[in-house]
Amino acid sequence: MGTNKDKPLHLPSLTIKGFRGINDLTIPRLGRATLLAGMNGVGKTTVLDAVRVFASRGSYPVLANILRERDETRVVIDEDGRTRGEPVWDALFHGRELSPESVISISRVEIQIASQARFNFSSDDEPSLGYETSIIVSFGGHTQEEYPLNTPNLRMMSNRGSARLPSLICELLGPGLPSGYDLARFWDNVALTDEESRAVESLRLVFGERVERVAFIGEGTAIRRRPGRRAMVKMKGERRPVPLMSLGDGAVRVFGVALGLASSRDGFLLIDEAENGIHHTIQHDFWKMVMLAAHENNVQVVATTHSNDCVKGFARAAVELNDVVGLLHRIENDGNKARAVSYSEEGLKVAAEQGIEVR
Repeated sequence: MGTNKDKPLHLPSLTIKGFRGINDLTIPRLGRATLLAGMNGVGKTTVLDAVRVFASRGSYPVLANILRERDETRVVIDEDGRTRGEPVWDALFHGRELSPESVISISRVEIQIASQARFNFSSDDEPSLGYETSIIVSFGGHTQEEYPLNTPNLRMMSNRGSARLPSLICELLGPGLPSGYDLARFWDNVALTDEESRAVESLRLVFGERVERVAFIGEGTAIRRRPGRRAMVKMKGERRPVPLMSLGDGAVRVFGVALGLASSRDGFLLIDEAENGIHHTIQHDFWKMVMLAAHENNVQVVATTHSNDCVKGFARAAVELNDVVGLLHRIENDGNKARAVSYSEEGLKVAAEQGIEVR
């Protein structure tokens, strides 16, 4: 294993309290690449969401997107009579309770509820006492933002705190395949650079030397079901390039991860259900690619899996690469508290040979 010799990790450890389905969880050490295994429902994806919140310093768009991705919204009618979907904010908090006692803690990020008395004035100027409920986000003890939840138009949210700290890049892949839009967006970050050739090289994990080149064709983005830019792959022996999407899920997945690593420089890459689409015979080479690219680009990778083959491939790569720290944790439910079972270097060697219980 050895010691990581590149830049310090963005998040060397992680504590989560009161966030969604996790009441209390501590992962004492994260690596350059960290793989989380465990049964369904133990909170692996919630850990990825927590890292997203940390990277954004608790920004409103990330909090809202986490809820919208889980369909945790309700229909409201604004002052103009238009309907829109508003996030159900209590779903962020463990137990789905929204009260002044509700607090989320994700390492240095803290999210809490505050209520402030205010007077409302009707048309006849008769005042009535009401309360403004807000979410207050702090980072390292310094207030970042305050979001008034009962403001009719959420775009009128206020920033009453100190100057906001910049967020870190944080890309999320999985559990499904990356969209054509995301692949094109990532490609624009690497085109005509050394990372472009590395992304093409990733396809050779699946097809060997048959892969020659990759290009994106078309204009615009894939919105409203209109064709957007798409990846085309030139294969040896083929007269014409073929669409990447026609080469199978494994090709799309590996290529998307390679591009995601290049696009997440100095930030995070999160991979949910990392085994999806990737054959067990290339898991080892896949993880070596991930760890080496993460090391070089100062990316911190956090991934989840249900697959024993994925665990074996990850563990073998982590044992082989002396300059890159790869850590394996199994997430378990321990009553009302989640628990991370960490694997030592010797444990990784055993996992590389035998795997671990992941279901």
